[in-house]
Amino acid sequence: MTTALPIPPPSLGLLALEARAALELAGLVPLVPALRTAPRGDGHPVLVLPGFLTDDASTRALRWFLRDRGYHVHGWRLGRNLGPSTRTVDGLLRRFQALVERHGAGISLVGWSLGGLYARELARAFPDVVRQVITLASPFRDVSATTVQRLASLGLGPRPRGSYQAWLERLREPLPVPTTAIFSRTDGICAWQSCVEEPGPQRENVEVRTSHCGMGHHAATLLVIADRLAQPKGAWRPFVPRGLHALPLLRATCA
Repeated sequence: MTTALPIPPPSLGLLALEARAALELAGLVPLVPALRTAPRGDGHPVLVLPGFLTDDASTRALRWFLRDRGYHVHGWRLGRNLGPSTRTVDGLLRRFQALVERHGAGISLVGWSLGGLYARELARAFPDVVRQVITLASPFRDVSATTVQRLASLGLGPRPRGSYQAWLERLREPLPVPTTAIFSRTDGICAWQSCVEEPGPQRENVEVRTSHCGMGHHAATLLVIADRLAQPKGAWRPFVPRGLHALPLLRATCA
């Protein structure tokens, strides 16, 4: 899927629709019985990384679900995600290395929005340790294609250390591990075109119908994540929608 850069950010209309994230969280409760039909995993460790301006509280529902499916799930424990500062980068490396010492190789990474960019960088640096990467509405193709970019003009946007241009170019490069990019065309924060992979071996794009702020606790997203994580180690296959994904509320499609 080739998209010319730069990509425009989502419209103000889509941004306004982000208010539905609260309804998506409330709607998770009646769907708990359906979520518990998702495949159980093999217990391998999963590190979940939050989005910009959020913390581990934002991924609580996601982590509960994965823990219920049998995984060793970990939050990042670095407080609010204020961007890739030296403090954040160094702290995340320490956290990741501590998990490697505890569990060994085979850690899956799930990153929401900016957290997905961190997940991609960890996988690029430690491909022998990372089992797979799942990004949720993460704008790795063009980080400027977001409404957050408006905050950058006020000095509030993410500021990676080192060469900013080199960082942007590296983010777009394919990863050496299996990668699933989950995105929504109704995302009001990140342009969906900035959140998808180019076609290639061991990488895929899966579309769900959610808001950006609700993606990490939407039942459709959780079911896709469970399907991806449950694959046997070393036997990754592209996502195939089945079962509950046929229902309108839980629909997920390959892109």
